[in-house]
Amino acid sequence: MKTVQPIRDVAMIAAMKEVLMRQHYRNYFLFVLGINTGLRISDLLALRVGDVKGRSHIVITEQKTGKYKRFRINNDLHEHISKFTVDKDQAAFLFQSRRGTDRIHRVQAWKILNAAAIEVGLEEIGTHTLRKTFGYHFYKKYKDVAALQEIFNHSSPAVTMRYIGITQDIIDEKVDGFSL
Repeated sequence: MKTVQPIRDVAMIAAMKEVLMRQHYRNYFLFVLGINTGLRISDLLALRVGDVKGRSHIVITEQKTGKYKRFRINNDLHEHISKFTVDKDQAAFLFQSRRGTDRIHRVQAWKILNAAAIEVGLEEIGTHTLRKTFGYHFYKKYKDVAALQEIFNHSSPAVTMRYIGITQDIIDEKVDGFSL
C-alpha cells in the first residue's frame, strides 16, 4: 500500500464533498462521517444504522486493535446521520451496497474516494485519508496531540504527528527556508 496524505486544504474538502454528493448521497456521507470521526475505514464500513441513529456516541471495538472506542457524535454529525438514516432499518449496514443488502467493502470505498480525488485534482488519496484528514484538522484547531493520540490509540505523540502529516509539514517548511 502507498502512503496517503490528509486533505489539508478546506476548499479541497468542500470540492470532494461536492463531487461525492453528485455521485450518491451514501458516498458523500461516508466521506463526511470519516473526516468527522477519524474512524478507520474498516470500522466505518462495519457500522450498522442502529450503531449511529439516535445515539450520542459511536461505540465500537476497533477491528484492527480490538480496543474499545467511544466517540462523541456532535450536532452537525447528528443532522447528517438523521438525514441519511431516515428510512433505513436499524439492522442494515450503514454503507450498504446498491446491489443488495451487504455493505460496501474497502476496495469499493477506495474506488469512490479515488474517483472523486482525481476529479478535484488530489493525489496521494486513499481510505486512510479520511482518518488523517480528521487528525490533521483536529490538531490544527486544538494543538492537542495528547487528545489526538488518545483518539487514535497511538503509542506516542511522535507517531500521531507523523501519521497526520504535521511532521512532514514542519520538515517541508524548514527546507523551504533553507539555502546555502
